[in-house]
Amino acid sequence: MRIRLSVSGEKYDSVKTFLEEHGVEISDEAEYMISESSRYAAFLSLRDDRRERVRLSVDEVIFIEAFGKDVEVHTEQGTYWSQDRMYQLEELLDPARFLRVSKSVIISGRHVKKIRPSLSMKYILTMTNGMLVDVTRSYYTEFRKYFGI
Repeated sequence: MRIRLSVSGEKYDSVKTFLEEHGVEISDEAEYMISESSRYAAFLSLRDDRRERVRLSVDEVIFIEAFGKDVEVHTEQGTYWSQDRMYQLEELLDPARFLRVSKSVIISGRHVKKIRPSLSMKYILTMTNGMLVDVTRSYYTEFRKYFGI
């Protein structure tokens, strides 16, 4: 049997050795794949503008913004709405890919197009969809660490 292996670098060698010892061939062309489970969500359950439930890949999320109890999820395709609170969404999203930049905004690091410094330890971000997002002072240090600034 041939298996494709999708496991983090630190575990890859031990998993590969174990499988090969048990007669499994590891190949990138294999039909079946073994992958590591992640504790972070790959999809979010949201509502579209017709109030229909949709399942959206977290890869599509540019940023998430809260207005009181209303939570908007912005993508290239448009805006969706979540019934989850910001802290719940923050726990679902991989911190290596998503960062909270204010009390009301979580961004996708890969969708930041431009970072512009502002007054009083703040930044203004231009996202890939052209929208502007503020990094507030409370999140300034964490933002700088995330982007290595």
